[in-house]
Amino acid sequence: MSIEYANLCSVIVKQVFGETVQAVADCLFCAVSRTLPAIAKTTKLSRKEVSMALAVLIKYQLVVFLPCESNTFLAEYALKREEIFYILRYPGYVQLIHTKYGTVGAAIAEELLHTGPQTATNILLKCIASSETKEKIESYRDNFLAMLSDNYLIRLPQLVPGEEDPVPKLQIEAYQYFAPPEINLQFIAQVQAGKEKVEQAADAGIYWHINFSRFHQDFRDSLMIGAIDRKLGASASECFKYMLKQMYERTDPWQKECSNPFTLAEIKQMIEKKSNNLDLIKHLDQYVSLLADDPLGFIRKIGEMGGGQYVVDLSKAFEELTLTWFGRVITERYGSKASRIFRIIHMKKFIEQEDLQKEAMIPAREAKLLSYYLFQDQFIQMKTIRKAGGGGMGPAKAYFLFHFKPKQSVRMILNVCYKALYNTIERSNFEKSEHKRLIEKSQKLDSIVATMKERGESAEYIEEILETLTPPEREILEKVKSRIKTLSKAELTIDSSIFLLQMYLYHSKGSTVFPSKDKK
Repeated sequence: MSIEYANLCSVIVKQVFGETVQAVADCLFCAVSRTLPAIAKTTKLSRKEVSMALAVLIKYQLVVFLPCESNTFLAEYALKREEIFYILRYPGYVQLIHTKYGTVGAAIAEELLHTGPQTATNILLKCIASSETKEKIESYRDNFLAMLSDNYLIRLPQLVPGEEDPVPKLQIEAYQYFAPPEINLQFIAQVQAGKEKVEQAADAGIYWHINFSRFHQDFRDSLMIGAIDRKLGASASECFKYMLKQMYERTDPWQKECSNPFTLAEIKQMIEKKSNNLDLIKHLDQYVSLLADDPLGFIRKIGEMGGGQYVVDLSKAFEELTLTWFGRVITERYGSKASRIFRIIHMKKFIEQEDLQKEAMIPAREAKLLSYYLFQDQFIQMKTIRKAGGGGMGPAKAYFLFHFKPKQSVRMILNVCYKALYNTIERSNFEKSEHKRLIEKSQKLDSIVATMKERGESAEYIEEILETLTPPEREILEKVKSRIKTLSKAELTIDSSIFLLQMYLYHSKGSTVFPSKDKK
């Protein structure tokens, strides 16, 4: 992990959990694992402070623990570095659930993300207590079970009973990850009435959390479907969406390169059952051929059985999406001619400067300048080939060839994105702290005005209250809100770029840990 990623994780932890937890997280980030005494010594915090910070990180599934190899009476704590970054995506997870399951599902997801893993009974009780829509308890139960059935929720390991080891052991069988819990609605009603205690519920001790892997699967699919929609149209993207559904019937969602084969007959059968798109049903063969022949290479034909056998080539898909992204970034930064140079270098694999300017049809001076800029910023690399002179006695000749190393460039750009995201968050925090008094004054006024409107106060009296915020203060406040909004949009844009680049590295076997658990 790079220093840029470490700084980003540090500021995220500080923003969410505070400085004490940040110090412990920074300490764990610098090592594979550490014991509690080692953390206390490094951070110079008391054992009590370290214990409380670790408890918070463990509760939110950001730290795991195992018995120490040298001393089984001590626990070693390790930080889940990748999952700290997921905190920035919490609004995206809630938005996805809201799209699929409505406000009830979004309330369940938000409760789990903000308060950590809980039992099903506890989740439903908290959601009902905080609900403003007065939804029925059955609605919350049905949405919870639907989210579990679709793998958006996952069961956490339980404490192994009967074990008396100093370090607790957690265990779970594979079949239990998505097994529905026993939810007793009558018992929940009795808890609400104060006749029962939530600790006595049938599902006590069975904790549930968000399954990040499933959300990332949906984000990945939407990237591919969106790319096809923009290039080939809505019907082609819908066809590809059903191909992905068929792929998941027999393929691990996080298989790195190609899916297992599926046939045109299976796709046709699924589309006829589930789709209302008559154009797609009528011209399915043409749409499948269009997808298979497209240079994007999202699917490949590998046989003729069942009307044609196809595979989804995830490695090729994200290679093409990443190259397109690189081209767009280079165009925005250096112009269309630099983007043309980049595409030629990628297409030719290795090319000399003279041949490059001829292929790109760009004046020699401009081609040299643009290729130098690309080389300086590590978008392209240079390879030197030396050849001995005649008879082995003359001076050696050197050939300088431009080429493109995707993984190296992607890792470099990822670090730039991490640094940009860190700067964006820091700037946003600075704006909020610098104008804290003004923001708090505005929020207080808004709450007072809302209360006055509920009481039915006159418009003139409300206007007098609003005038306590002077015109210069109002102007400053508008500028601050505009800057913070712009920075928030920048965060979302950078995160979408980071996700694409991480997916490329994962499917090209360039590391970046993504999957956790999913139904097989």
